[in-house]
Amino acid sequence: MTDLAQAKQEIARLRAIINHHNYRYYVLDSPEISDAEYDSLMQELKQWETEYPQLVTPDSPTQRVGAAPVAAFGVVVHPLPLLSLGNVFSEEELLSWYNRISRLLGQPQFDLVGEHKIDGLAVALTYVDRQLTTGATRGDGSRGENITSNLRTIRSIPLSVPPEAPPRFEVRGEVFMPKAGFNQLNRERAEEGLPLFANPRNAAAGSVRQLDSRITAKRPLDIYIYMLGYAEGRPTPTTHWETLVYLKQLGFKINPNNRLLTNLEQVKQFCNQWQEKRDGLPYEADGIAIKVDSLAQQQRLGNIRHEPRWAIAYKFPAIQAFTKLKDIGINVGRTGTLNPYAILEPVVVGGVVIKHAALHNEADIRRKDIRIGDTVIVQRAGEVIPEIVGPVVSKRTGKEREFTMPSRCPVCGGKITRAEGEAMHYCSNAACPAQIRERLRHFVSRPGMDIRGIGEKLSATLLKEGLVKDAADLYYLKKEQLSPIDRMGDKSASNIISAINNSRKQSLARLIFALGIRHIGEETADILSREFHCLDILANASVEELTSIRGIGTEIASSLVAFFKLDENRRIIRKLKDAGVNPKEEAVPVKELPLAGQEFVITGRLETLGRHEAEARIKALGGTAKGDVTRKTAYLVVGTEPGSKLAKAKTLGIKQLTEEEFLTRLRMR
Repeated sequence: MTDLAQAKQEIARLRAIINHHNYRYYVLDSPEISDAEYDSLMQELKQWETEYPQLVTPDSPTQRVGAAPVAAFGVVVHPLPLLSLGNVFSEEELLSWYNRISRLLGQPQFDLVGEHKIDGLAVALTYVDRQLTTGATRGDGSRGENITSNLRTIRSIPLSVPPEAPPRFEVRGEVFMPKAGFNQLNRERAEEGLPLFANPRNAAAGSVRQLDSRITAKRPLDIYIYMLGYAEGRPTPTTHWETLVYLKQLGFKINPNNRLLTNLEQVKQFCNQWQEKRDGLPYEADGIAIKVDSLAQQQRLGNIRHEPRWAIAYKFPAIQAFTKLKDIGINVGRTGTLNPYAILEPVVVGGVVIKHAALHNEADIRRKDIRIGDTVIVQRAGEVIPEIVGPVVSKRTGKEREFTMPSRCPVCGGKITRAEGEAMHYCSNAACPAQIRERLRHFVSRPGMDIRGIGEKLSATLLKEGLVKDAADLYYLKKEQLSPIDRMGDKSASNIISAINNSRKQSLARLIFALGIRHIGEETADILSREFHCLDILANASVEELTSIRGIGTEIASSLVAFFKLDENRRIIRKLKDAGVNPKEEAVPVKELPLAGQEFVITGRLETLGRHEAEARIKALGGTAKGDVTRKTAYLVVGTEPGSKLAKAKTLGIKQLTEEEFLTRLRMR
């Protein structure tokens, strides 16, 4: 029998050959051998690994076939959030974005990179010691699904990387299904009598979320890597374009249609070129991603909430279709707004079956002269939200009917009101079941009190069964009340009660947002929590007190005062307090805080804290966090792989802090 040493040598040789041909075929699209020869090599490797199972490793090409089904996906916490791009829909909006970036950078021209915005599923791939260890979906940006076993089946994803790669790094890419593979998959499903996928994106997303990765392995999936998330232990390029070249050298598949662009005119030409040629692409693309090339400039520009300021998506014009407007329905929102929507004869727009579309308000319907019975033009705005562009007047028969907003709420029969100068109509009955249901959904939402397990269906059931009449009633629920609910069970009931109890610890800002006050978003709720420190003080604030706060206008102030005047709202707040939901923000004068008057700038990557968390802690201790080093900067916090800010700080004589020194200062209370 062949000895173990020879077996190791032969297995290593076969893996190297197969990996080479995988790269030629799946990444370069330039095969060097026939399918039969490739199959022969794979079969030979399988025979060796069958005889020597102790030599099978996770990065072997044979391990791409898929693992046995798992019970459920685990959760992966992203070290750095996966952000979503903001959108522009015209050259004018693109110019506005470019000019804004130019002003922020203080220079009229800068390099950018143009990339196809492929309609697929964003994923993050983590490599440790050259091996693919984790593959996850974007999820909510902070946490994604662990789909490592499924992603390992995609042959254009390398299971291992060359020795010159960083010891630990993450790349981000878009998993997609090519049009040809999608069409073939649907033909096969039709022959088997299975439901067809609506579009390549749905097919790709469904394929990588299979609990049985052997199913994923049979799907024609591909990937393009579009950025380096982070890297540790080895220097990496300083521009986005050079990073893409670097990742290609490491064996990752990079879109050959990417382009380095040196001015706005080239950006426009790139967008227009591919807008005209999009139908000829082998994959679905819904626009062009434009990114600032310099990574130092990207860091300087930073992010706006969940979107990078340094990148934008120029969306191609929405795909349109014609259909019949059968009727106009009304949804009642949490603040009582009457929101009309179109009920359509089903039509496929961009691969998705559309049955309903947004109509915004009565004024919008009048402006577009949309009538019930019209043939209308439907589009997916930004290829996501269906909306009606307008009617096809030439196809009218005279039987069409104009829409009139009802005088009574279609849900509760309450009186409908509309304030002078406002576009929206409102149901005046605060006890309207539709409003209560929507307020409950808003209260338990993730940016609100974040009560996991209470979704739309359970909210409706709790209200229908009379278990709750408002959000405060959630804190008086018992497990015995939940367990009998259909498909609930003891364990699910216990989890929900636990989630409700945990939500008592949420911040004041979350509670203010969760109350669903008109015009109060997350940022405004945060401002109010810092200014008033507890709900009782906020509830008694006057319009004058509120408008004296920066960021609070008359409309917001009036809405707050009106909300807290209502007896029903005060009753709910009392019930919340009695249930132990009464968070307070500690009111400490800024000048007494340990970092008062000190300005901090952070450069590089911090190992212990994320950038946003570090800046939040600085502010909480009375300091200020800035993006640029100036003579006013007190300290520069230096993480791994610092940027140009370090050199500037040295020139200005700014004191530098290591991460450990910075953390020590944060503990000074």
